[in-house]
Order: sequence, then C-alpha cells, then structure tokens
Amino acid sequence: MKINEIILQLPYSEPFLFVDEVLSVSEETISGTYTFHKDAFFYKGHFKNNPVTPGVILTECMAQIGLVCLGIYLLDKENSLTSPTFAMSSIEIDFYLPVFPGEKVKVLSEKKYFRFNKLKCEVKMLNNNDEIVAKGTISGMIINKKREETIHSKKLPQ
Repeated sequence: MKINEIILQLPYSEPFLFVDEVLSVSEETISGTYTFHKDAFFYKGHFKNNPVTPGVILTECMAQIGLVCLGIYLLDKENSLTSPTFAMSSIEIDFYLPVFPGEKVKVLSEKKYFRFNKLKCEVKMLNNNDEIVAKGTISGMIINKKREETIHSKKLPQ
C-alpha cells in the first residue's frame, strides 16, 4: 500500500476526519499531520471568546493517525485488509499544551504490539514548535467486517 492510499481506507469523513497527511509509515511507526480548521463545529462552544480544541478531539486525532492509519498499513502488509472497523479499547493520554483554531499538529506513533487483531501504540502530538501537546498510550481492536460477516452468516449443523 502506498502512503497516500492509507487515508483513502479510513472509515471516517468530514467533519470527523482528523488526518490531512501521512508523512511516513513502517511496520513499527507512523507520523502524520492535521490542521484544525478555524471554523470547526466544536470551537463554537469550547470555550466562549477563547476557543481551544477539546481534549477528546485531540485524542481522536491521535487515534486516527497513530492507531487506525498504522493498523490499516499493518493489515495490508498481512494481506488481510478487507473492510476494517476499529474499536478503541484503552486510552490514556496526558495533555500539556492547548491547541488553538488554525493550528497544525503532528502525530508520532510507535507500535508496542500487534497481535490477535489488537494494536497498542505509544503516541504523541507536537505543535508547530515541536513542543509536546499530548502523549500517551492508545490501544484498540481491529474488526474485519467481511471476515466477521462470513463467520456470523454460517449456519450451524442441525
């Protein structure tokens, strides 16, 4: 899979797509960027007169780049990419700096393990000054829809 094809495989779309570019990917790491648009829906109420990107949105951005994009790449390397769905199973993120409207961030992720369709990564988010905005651990299960549909559609012998 080519690096620019990873984003096309993501199960997200606007306004909930938080990946602009995948910069690099390997079997161990991935990096990518996203710019938080000034007119994004969540800035209207978070916070009045001083908009800041909510932590849950920063976490989602980190998960989309650091876990889902890497998971898509790893599944493709195993030739088992069909129609994956990702379910977050554990998230532990610490936040250090705010992210403001219009700010571009970079997400760096390192695979800790990938087995039995469970992926666990150490992720960090950097701002334009290469300062750490947030970092932590994200893990999730990858559910291959076509494989699951095949399993559930089989009838048991009578």
